[in-house]
Amino acid sequence: MNMHEHSGHTDHIHTVTEFVPQFVLFLPFLIAAVIYLVAVILSNRKHKQWPISRTICWNAGVLSAITAVAGPLAEMAHGDFTVHMLNHIFLGMLAPLLMVVAAPMTLFLRTLPVSNARRLSKILKSALFRVITDPIVASLLNVGGLWILYTTRLFEVMHENVVLYVLIHFHVFLAGYVFSLSIIYIDPIPHRTSYVYRSIVLVTALAAHGILSKYIYANPPIGVTKADAEQGGMLMYYGGDTIDVMLIFILCLQWYRASRPRLSVAVRDSGF
Repeated sequence: MNMHEHSGHTDHIHTVTEFVPQFVLFLPFLIAAVIYLVAVILSNRKHKQWPISRTICWNAGVLSAITAVAGPLAEMAHGDFTVHMLNHIFLGMLAPLLMVVAAPMTLFLRTLPVSNARRLSKILKSALFRVITDPIVASLLNVGGLWILYTTRLFEVMHENVVLYVLIHFHVFLAGYVFSLSIIYIDPIPHRTSYVYRSIVLVTALAAHGILSKYIYANPPIGVTKADAEQGGMLMYYGGDTIDVMLIFILCLQWYRASRPRLSVAVRDSGF
């Protein structure tokens, strides 16, 4: 094989290894968008119209996740740590929060046949779901996972192993989703914890996330230049704060409404 043929073969392998993980990560979010839309249509036939704001949040969350895992930004993230960190914010923070606010479980419970809705309720009431959605456990899965990713060789190895790359990205999204779910109760949650408990855990988790961003700034992950680490760390810190403010606002609003039971029905039913 001459050099030209070898170069073409290498480019083909590079294209395949980029396309496969992007497609595997993109497909579930596309399916999620379709399922939600179908559920909205079916729900509107039997009940009052599903809030358009919820549908917008779901689609915005899906778009945020897809932007992070497929397309130009996903390709640039392989060689640009700042872009990688932007994708982390999209995939692990913004998309999960928007999709939790979209209240998918509430939509499915009122759309599914009674027998299937009962099965879903049974899952939500299970001991495993209770453990996973405990704010402390959710925080460890979310922020703890990021500490492992960026302070060990895992970040470097992730870009050398397609399977690991896909699994870590799924973990980042799912851990972010469960964390948001554990802090703000948009959907029915059988195993509820107090506002004080959730607030303490949230503040602790945000502090750990902020400390990690500063650690990255001063201690670049393996394979990342100091300049990239500084830019990526700053983006993680300030970009993360932006999403955190949204999370804090929703939690405080829910707490305020819960402490004011005489609020009008219109206000209580208006959103969060």
